[in-house]
Amino acid sequence: MVSRVIPVDPFDLVIFGGTGDLARRKILPGLFRRFCAGQMPPEAQIIGAARSELDDEGYRDFVRDAIHEFAGPLSEDDAQIDEFLERVGYVAIDAKGEGGWEELKSRVRDDLVHAFYFSVAPALFGDIAERLHLHGLAGDESRIVVEKPFGKDLDSAKALNATLAKHFHEQQIYRIDHYLGKETVQNLMAVRFGNVLFEPLWNAQYVDHIQITVAETVGVGGRGSYYDASGAMRDMVQNHLMQLLCLIAMEPPAKFDPDAVRDEKLKVIRALEPVEPHHIVRGQYDKSANSQGYRQDVENPRSFTESFLALKLHISNWRWAGTPFYLRTGKKLKARTSEIVVVFKDAPHSIFGADAGRHRNVLAIRLQPNEGMTLDVTIKEPGPGGMRLIDVPLDMTFADALGPEAEQATEAYERLIMDVIRGNQTLFMRGDEVEAAWAWTDPIIAGWTARSDVPKPYDQGGSGPEDSMMLMHRDGRRWRELKG
Repeated sequence: MVSRVIPVDPFDLVIFGGTGDLARRKILPGLFRRFCAGQMPPEAQIIGAARSELDDEGYRDFVRDAIHEFAGPLSEDDAQIDEFLERVGYVAIDAKGEGGWEELKSRVRDDLVHAFYFSVAPALFGDIAERLHLHGLAGDESRIVVEKPFGKDLDSAKALNATLAKHFHEQQIYRIDHYLGKETVQNLMAVRFGNVLFEPLWNAQYVDHIQITVAETVGVGGRGSYYDASGAMRDMVQNHLMQLLCLIAMEPPAKFDPDAVRDEKLKVIRALEPVEPHHIVRGQYDKSANSQGYRQDVENPRSFTESFLALKLHISNWRWAGTPFYLRTGKKLKARTSEIVVVFKDAPHSIFGADAGRHRNVLAIRLQPNEGMTLDVTIKEPGPGGMRLIDVPLDMTFADALGPEAEQATEAYERLIMDVIRGNQTLFMRGDEVEAAWAWTDPIIAGWTARSDVPKPYDQGGSGPEDSMMLMHRDGRRWRELKG
């Protein structure tokens, strides 16, 4: 199956933090893949901007190394790489001062789309936005891409929104969450709203509960100081898991339009009920025989920051009244997996008797690894001996169903950057959406801080604290097993 690639209009893309880890691992290799796919016009220009004293050729060497390391099979095509690098340049710039800004202005061309990617620390967002404005680079065709964390609480998010709003209109601001660029996340909307099979059942009458899991096998790595000031709530739940919750729970928008979609997501966040303390489980991974524990990794022996979080949520609206949503995320768990699991209710009456067992339809949407979906359906077990029921999955792994091209079509960053160039904000967070998420999050954090809650220790390579299992078991439910 060959995917249809639509080229974008000519553009200038400036990557602030162009020598940083995100640019090296994701942004630059993603742009190269879009170039190889024929989506980047010949007139496109990519400019790295950072403090390092490099010239164009020095930066091209950096980009070449990044492509070789992170662009996959395409990295072996040196001719394609050379052609791509002709579009790449560099400006050494001082984000807080005046150095380099006039040179940058001289390189950005008139009458084209201008996209400025803020791949820098959030403390620099305001400085860069102000200097883009002062140097005449904040025109009507300019767009800025802002990476998370977008604030650390409601007050800081409001302040940051206000700072950016001084220099850019809301329709020019693209708050990026790479989870929304994943193929499976977008397919979630297609499954819900493109198939009459599911939407009539997508409500409290037929859905028993919904689980959202984002599990990692790694620890905090080199992000110890940042992570210990954030924790799983700020780092994952307030943004990534919240966005997945919105997409799974929102009402059908009138049309697939950026503001129509984001209006419905905002309604979900505003309908979230406050979370009871006994519906919250926080954890920290403990030391193992071969690995340090969380407190050693962050070099803080008294840290009360959570590396694991599980929550039971309720949405106060007609569609979901009484249906619980269970969210969990954590580090140093047994498998790297991200998935949404919709567990439907039992049939109202079984004609097969008690011996047939209890069977439910389960729709599992896998974001990583092996993106795809499975739907568990109940059938008769083959063979003689009466009616014995078993559950079997209808499996749609994208790579199997759509061919090898599907594997190349699932990189989130490259898709989202092309949406920025097109001016499509559907998969980006709006300012009021971010603020509503923090307004719900802040009281939860304030509550466990006031209670002096201590995260529960859990073994590395497991499924998290035992209390998170009990969160489900008390309701007669259980988490779906973590599988890589």
